[in-house]
Amino acid sequence: MPLGDVSAFDRFARAYDRLMYAADPATLHAGLDLAERPVEVLLDVGGGSGRASRALDVPRPVVVDAARGMLREAQSHGLEAVQGDAARLPVGDESVDAVLVVDALHHMADVEGVVAAAHRALRPGGVLVIREFDPTTLRGRGIVAAERVVGFDSQFYAPGDLRRRVAAGGFTASIPDGGFGYTVAGVKPS
Repeated sequence: MPLGDVSAFDRFARAYDRLMYAADPATLHAGLDLAERPVEVLLDVGGGSGRASRALDVPRPVVVDAARGMLREAQSHGLEAVQGDAARLPVGDESVDAVLVVDALHHMADVEGVVAAAHRALRPGGVLVIREFDPTTLRGRGIVAAERVVGFDSQFYAPGDLRRRVAAGGFTASIPDGGFGYTVAGVKPS
């Protein structure tokens, strides 16, 4: 995540949950249900306050974020939280069942690195689930413009492009949920 984005999230961490909509468990499960193994350990990468983790019933969710302020918010909700770079996940090889990136990939400068780090961290049959905004839709173009206005250096991907990037990272990739907010899921082969 570019340093400017990290410092911005540090600054508004305390207000984040009041300003953002709640995560929808049904859209998250559209990807998580593709896992070929039980999801017990989930990394919520770029997870901020843990709003996605809190929407799910997973035995061990762990929030990984670069912004310390956001991690404090996640911890205040009782979540395990670790500071880290999404392209260099601070976990062992094949140590988690799912990697979740919700409304955050567009802030991450090294998308291929994020996909590679998820592949390394996932156990065989585990799933990478990315929830993003489609910049080809009217609402998506609005999000792109708004992020530029506030100074974020965001990079958005159309669903098919992101699915291809996930597949190129060694996953069996699909788009289980489409629209303005869409989901790309990648299952790590067993």
